[in-house]
Amino acid sequence: MDLQLKRRVVVITAAGSGIGLACAKFFLGEGAVVVAGDIATAALEALPGEILAVQGDLTKPDAPAALARAAIERFGTIDVLVNNIGGAAVRESFLSVDDDQWNVMFNRNMMAMIRSCRAVLPTMIEKRGGSIVTIASTNSRQPDPFLIDYSAAKAALLSVSKSLSIEYGPLGIRVNCVSPGPTRTPAFMRSIGVIMAAKWGMSSEEALTHYATKVQTMALGRVGDPEDVAPIVGFLASDLARQVTGSEYTVNGGLLKAQ
Repeated sequence: MDLQLKRRVVVITAAGSGIGLACAKFFLGEGAVVVAGDIATAALEALPGEILAVQGDLTKPDAPAALARAAIERFGTIDVLVNNIGGAAVRESFLSVDDDQWNVMFNRNMMAMIRSCRAVLPTMIEKRGGSIVTIASTNSRQPDPFLIDYSAAKAALLSVSKSLSIEYGPLGIRVNCVSPGPTRTPAFMRSIGVIMAAKWGMSSEEALTHYATKVQTMALGRVGDPEDVAPIVGFLASDLARQVTGSEYTVNGGLLKAQ
């Protein structure tokens, strides 16, 4: 399917691995121009297609604006923003999470998204059009006490996105969320995947299958891959989704039985 994304300028945060990297590959495959920000850019610089890799820590207050400026200076506009930056930390309990940890989690998962939207919206407002797609999480709607601050931050993304969709919809700017379930990203495998394997005395692959089929009883029986998420992001970014805004698309293999 041609998503009609050729020559669209797509800014992606945290694009150096996982879902962000899968999105960069997908948009490049659709003929889009990609401006990709991350601390590590080696994987991005090796991709075929028209891509500008911008190195920077997008949790820092001024980094999202620098990424947007790089896109405008090189390509003159921004058509799509993919807010992918985020991350979780496994907690022992609610009482084990101090103020600094709450602040770090909200800065990484929510404030980075807010700053990125603030950076690209003036350009989208001026041209009266654009699409913002934010990667939230199944934990937005299925809170986990061991991911309590992460779940809360991701839930906040849904509210912010809905508010932005209402305010900027009349200007032709669409704002949506994609909420993946457990996904085989490097970060997931380094943290939760390792914990599961050690807990059950299994290999990583065996632990993922056990988790998907016995613990979470995911309808499709498998943990997702980043490549399962990227096409949904691409669709929401495209004009084929021109009547879609303020929405959340779940990509979780049937993890949530009701919403």
